[in-house]
Amino acid sequence: MAQQDRPPSLDRLDARLRKAQQRRESNRAGRGGKRDAEDRTDRGKGIGLALRIGTELVAGLAVGVAIGLGLDWWLGTKPWLMIVFFFLGAAAGIVNVYRTMSGLGHAVGYADPERAQEAGAAERDERKGE
Repeated sequence: MAQQDRPPSLDRLDARLRKAQQRRESNRAGRGGKRDAEDRTDRGKGIGLALRIGTELVAGLAVGVAIGLGLDWWLGTKPWLMIVFFFLGAAAGIVNVYRTMSGLGHAVGYADPERAQEAGAAERDERKGE
């Protein structure tokens, strides 16, 4: 299709797209590309957290069902222990997700810096009061 055969609506759309691309490039140049790098790391952290939450839930259920099936097979109580351990596994998965989201499940050295400062200040205040 030649340039003159295009409908006017496509010409307007093309002009708007070019204008938006120019604004985007000028914004990037003004920021020095810093924001794009921050967006990528934030997006990566979000995806990692979502995968961790999904894994916590599925792992809790899988372990609970596996234990229930094993005990049912061993004790011959089919399907009662599987049902009980299914709910226990679901509860464990939900508790793990809660701990992950509230920051309670961090390993030593990975605490929130603000919380660590507050805890250190409270500890110093206690020592002064003694």
